[in-house]
Amino acid sequence: QVQLVESGGGLVQPGGSLRLSCAASRSIFSINVMGWYRQAPGKERELVAIIGRDGNIDYADSVKGRFAISTDIAKNTFYLQMNSLKPEDTAVYYCKYNLDWGQGTQVTVSS
Repeated sequence: QVQLVESGGGLVQPGGSLRLSCAASRSIFSINVMGWYRQAPGKERELVAIIGRDGNIDYADSVKGRFAISTDIAKNTFYLQMNSLKPEDTAVYYCKYNLDWGQGTQVTVSS
């Protein structure tokens, strides 16, 4: 089991950017699945971005072209760069590594 700690959330105006980080408590490996999910109030948790075991990256249609997932294996960390943020991106964002989840970080997009 690995502990995951997200950071980088906050309040941002529409059109702004944030970078979320997910730091793991031990070494992570690119052969494992890493992903970002989000849950808005009253909605189910949904996949935002994922790196599969084969290295393929996939995004939710709603964030394609705006968000980017990346990893820094040497730092045991993976990231979600979020650009051109919209109010509908407001949610608690969670990272996931294999079956382990982080505690979540709030992202609020509002003017």
